[in-house]
Amino acid sequence: MTTFTRIPEGETPSINVDVSRRLSKIDPNIYGGFMEHMGRCIYGGIYDPGNPLSDTNGYRTDVLTALRELDIPVIRYPGGNFVATYHWQDGVGPKENRPARPELAWLGTETNQFGTDEFMHWLSVLGEGQEKKIEPYFCLNFGTGTLDEALAWVEYCNGTRNTYYANLRRKNGREEPYNIKYWALGNETWGPWQVGQMTATDYAKTASQWGKALKLLDPNLILILCGETGTTSWDYEVLKSCIKYVDMHSIHIYTTSSSHVPNAVAPLSAERSIETAAALIDIARIENNIPATAPRTTICFDEWNVWDPVRALGEDGAEELYTLSDALAVGVWLNVFVRQSKWVGMANIAQSVNVISPLMTTKDGIVKQATWWPLLLFSRYMRGWTVGTHVRGGAYDGVTEPAWLQGVLEQGASWLDVSACVNEEGVVTLAVVNISETEDFEVDLLGTSKDVEVFTVTGDNVKAVNVEGKEEVGVKESKWDGDGRYKFVKHSITMLRWQTGEKIVEVGKEESIRFDARKMVWS
Repeated sequence: MTTFTRIPEGETPSINVDVSRRLSKIDPNIYGGFMEHMGRCIYGGIYDPGNPLSDTNGYRTDVLTALRELDIPVIRYPGGNFVATYHWQDGVGPKENRPARPELAWLGTETNQFGTDEFMHWLSVLGEGQEKKIEPYFCLNFGTGTLDEALAWVEYCNGTRNTYYANLRRKNGREEPYNIKYWALGNETWGPWQVGQMTATDYAKTASQWGKALKLLDPNLILILCGETGTTSWDYEVLKSCIKYVDMHSIHIYTTSSSHVPNAVAPLSAERSIETAAALIDIARIENNIPATAPRTTICFDEWNVWDPVRALGEDGAEELYTLSDALAVGVWLNVFVRQSKWVGMANIAQSVNVISPLMTTKDGIVKQATWWPLLLFSRYMRGWTVGTHVRGGAYDGVTEPAWLQGVLEQGASWLDVSACVNEEGVVTLAVVNISETEDFEVDLLGTSKDVEVFTVTGDNVKAVNVEGKEEVGVKESKWDGDGRYKFVKHSITMLRWQTGEKIVEVGKEESIRFDARKMVWS
């Protein structure tokens, strides 16, 4: 958590990092990815048979190498809007027998040459050499799908008994179950663009029935409820009706503005959405008499990014060209997730390759867009526990997108957007986004030490971009001795890291109870 006090412009700002105020654990799943059958994300992105850069499975090796740098803990699949007309059985078994289908979300054709088993194998290849496996997160079809179809998919993926769909998986070459934990109960079913749009009442009734049945089949599933933005009556109604059956509540927000500063501060709307959704979860727990020892439903921010759908049409593949301004916005987005680590159990950037993505492929290689660099730095270094931080400085109080954000920023938006954490080894990391397009800030830093590592992401101007053959935005590494004030240069993301000399010991807590879907009780 970061607090803020506004001071007159021209006075010296300060940032106080209090490592003794270790607040909440940062879930590594906030650095999750998302692979949807949309545009060139799958076909031509991660799967490109015949390309010299692909291996014998058709997987792009340059993409695999790049994504390994991010240490992604979980990847959402196969959508997204795509799932509303997706039938998983079309994508398993011999490829020559798989039907091509019209795809209605993005008005394309789905060949089904890449499906459940291919994704799971690709995930295992991506995770080679890592300590922990990369968790898959599947989304169920709430548009044209049925409960029987959903149960069959879970059985296919997780079944261990001598049953039809578990045996079908074995027949298709996978003996051991995949043990997929995370399953979403639909995607954006509130939206008019959805095939199978529902009212909140209808969705809540369906989701609670599906949730009960799915947990009877596999009590270890982590089910994700389909929320909206965290600030709507939809969120409240579905939480009130379904909270017993679900473990996480999904919210989606994309931000953008054609003006730099509104673009950079727009992710602060997501911070307010997280706080609001957390309060709605508390209300639902109280109204449903959920025992205090039951695990708290957390927030799954499983679609977030900077996206202008006019600039990058979904039907055309949604291939954004990201600027330094967008990179600063992504830095603010990630600061939000670190600051709100108490509530956020997962976040998935939408998406991981080509589609509104920091990573783009060409036939000859890859391009790491401006937004790649904050994602890389945060996923690499912002882990452990959020620590208390206080900022004193000037602020922006002009127009915002969305407009309502201006009304909830009581002191304006700090020119220096800040979060901090400490890891198990006692290393503190301070992330500072200077959103100003014109002004450097000399800042008094309190709580730092000597021998500070410095990583800076910036460019010549806020419109700087990275394209094939030309990189205008990157990361620069340096050192700072910790003496005097530190200058945060205009339109930049700066990460400072130093050692406290103390390892962190996490204090355990009592084991919590779970909801028994068979007996309909907490035990």
